[in-house]
Amino acid sequence: MSSPSEKTEKNDEVTVRFAMLDDLGFISQDGYLTPSAAVRKTEQGEVVVAERGGTPIGYARFEYLWSQVPYLTIIRVIPAQRKKGVARAMLAFLEEHLSGLGHVYLYSSSQADEPEPQAWHRHVGFVECGFLAGINNGGVGEVFFRKPLTPFAQG
Repeated sequence: MSSPSEKTEKNDEVTVRFAMLDDLGFISQDGYLTPSAAVRKTEQGEVVVAERGGTPIGYARFEYLWSQVPYLTIIRVIPAQRKKGVARAMLAFLEEHLSGLGHVYLYSSSQADEPEPQAWHRHVGFVECGFLAGINNGGVGEVFFRKPLTPFAQG
């Protein structure tokens, strides 16, 4: 089996691969990770990068809730590359990787006051599965989603 940094997937000139330590500045630009957390997540294969012509254009990070349930924490594409299938390519890469590890669902969430991310989740096949009230600043809730990773998983 290949190491996480060796596996790649190409989709309409977009290459998706696991992040490497050289990508730390790019995958940390949202400011949610400490430098040490970015290194750890990269080394554990929990970050993927999308590139076009060798230039990073997007990234996605995930983690495991309770050390076993895959959860997509962020998916980000640079503005000039949005609506060109980049996020979908990263999601497909993650789905293949996670289902290959035996996972049946991928979970994700967005704030209750963010209709665009919620619409994206639904558009790419996530189904709403829960709500956590008041977890975010200002008492805003979080809407949770799950996406089947195999045709055998029930939505």
